[in-house]
Amino acid sequence: MPTQTVADYLLSRLREWGIDNVFAFPGDGINGILASFGKSDNNPKFIQARHEEMAAFEAVGYAKFTGRVGVCMATSGPGAIHLLNGLYDAKLDHVPVVAIVGQTARSAMGGAYQQEVDLLTLFKDVASDYIQMVTVPEQLPNVLDRAIRIAVGKRAPTAIVIPSDVQELEYTPPTHAFKMVPSSMDIRWPEIQPDDDAIRGAAELLNSGSKVAMLIGQGARGAAAEVREVADLLGAGVAKALLGKDSLPDDLPYVTGSIGLLGTRPSYEMMRDCDTLLTVGSSFPYTQFMPKEGQARGVQIDIDPGMIGLRYPYEFNIVSDAASALRALIPHLRRKEDRSWRDDIESKVSRWWETMRAQAMVEADPVNPMRLFSELSDQLPMNAIVTADSGSSANWYARQLKFRGDVRGSLSGNLATMGPGVPYAIGAKFGHPDRPVIAFAGDGAIQMNGLNELITIKRYWREWADPRLIVAILHNDDLNQVTWEMRAMGGAPAFRESQDLPDVDYAAMASVLGLGSISVTAPDQLASAWEKALSADRPTVLDVRTDPDIPPIPPHATFEQALNSAKAMLKGDDSVWGVIREGVKTKAQEFIPHQGNDH
Repeated sequence: MPTQTVADYLLSRLREWGIDNVFAFPGDGINGILASFGKSDNNPKFIQARHEEMAAFEAVGYAKFTGRVGVCMATSGPGAIHLLNGLYDAKLDHVPVVAIVGQTARSAMGGAYQQEVDLLTLFKDVASDYIQMVTVPEQLPNVLDRAIRIAVGKRAPTAIVIPSDVQELEYTPPTHAFKMVPSSMDIRWPEIQPDDDAIRGAAELLNSGSKVAMLIGQGARGAAAEVREVADLLGAGVAKALLGKDSLPDDLPYVTGSIGLLGTRPSYEMMRDCDTLLTVGSSFPYTQFMPKEGQARGVQIDIDPGMIGLRYPYEFNIVSDAASALRALIPHLRRKEDRSWRDDIESKVSRWWETMRAQAMVEADPVNPMRLFSELSDQLPMNAIVTADSGSSANWYARQLKFRGDVRGSLSGNLATMGPGVPYAIGAKFGHPDRPVIAFAGDGAIQMNGLNELITIKRYWREWADPRLIVAILHNDDLNQVTWEMRAMGGAPAFRESQDLPDVDYAAMASVLGLGSISVTAPDQLASAWEKALSADRPTVLDVRTDPDIPPIPPHATFEQALNSAKAMLKGDDSVWGVIREGVKTKAQEFIPHQGNDH
């Protein structure tokens, strides 16, 4: 019988944990593991990204959209270093990812050997919950098992380092001896129940309020039914942190949409005017968009005690599973008979969606980017998964896309890094090969790394039960979000040497790869472009020529920000007249009466 190596055992243990996919890029620091993939008939499946950072993002996307642990792998030195950005994305968005990285042979450690990097120190922050090096075979089971359990239990990235020579050693299990650490596979997660006294006190507080606002995040995703019932009883509106956009559908009349820098006017006004706040499963960081201190009494529910009591002076900070806490609350809540607060919220939400459609239909040169998102809302499949990259596309994802049914969506929430839009979509497809996936990315993010990952899509798409993966590119030859930030935050005109992008024919590049490609140069082409892409028999790139002068500044932008933008224009910004024209036309839609509404 052939000898089982440490690398062989690593893969067998991953299979026992139900790990189906490993997102990775090869290198000689993991040669022993690569050989074991060959011997194991590629089980779990080695998914080759074009770059280790993309492998990490794919693992994050897989974990976000499946709820399971994502696994990425890289070689020693530069490969391990390249994983870091994706792992920080996982850390800041609370996503379970395990990184397996190679290292130079033990005999070379400390000898200034090629590609030798102190990986334990390098990963100490990003994998602060668990980082360990395997130096003898008997150590492997407990290190791997702990890395997986801690990643899932803490919703965080963990990392294990395996030197290249250790990978090729004969595997021997831990023995029944001193300083051996046996390990076991099983884990049963508890449903964390709330404190009874806290529930009664929180219910009394919520019952006493007359203008209740709810704020939910990704932690409320498994509690949608309970959120609906509580919102109905309290006559509350529900705002959503960006990572919680898919926690409740947008077609519910009291859902005010996103909150914060990329948020909606109804969410902003609800927080401005409420007297009671119930936050569920969210660590939304921008306190200036919360009620003013002393304005509202508050209750927070979160499963993570490290994230409780943040952002606002809540009176009750309840550590619990969201659904369990809300189920416990419901019997103690009294249905509010005065529905005027709720009615006002619903009226504002209705007006908001009319305004969003009107703004999307404003003429632009050549295509209004908002219309790209608005037209998809009309055709978005009920089981679609949507990703968005950082940049101006995140603005329109937050405000223009209306999620219905079982639509899922995410982006890089807290790290807000460029580059995850396309690899998230790839991770989503491996997690849900039977669901359509749509990625939005600006041309800056596409040029940074998205084009390369089109090659990964080319390689694997035929394996997916549903071949639809649409990459919609906002093609405006401008790093648009930073351009607007310079204008609004710093009062500086766009510095063209930093902001202009080389013009690239993205549709042509997709065609070369054998993918579907559609060029959109006029707004009336959008509806049919989406229809064609959503019925295609292969992944499709939508190359959409969008107008960079459409302002992504939210409707509650401050006067100071607007003044800074105007000053920047007057300092010599070469887009001054286009920006003024489009800004005035877009802003006007907030004040034009729609469908008989005059508020």
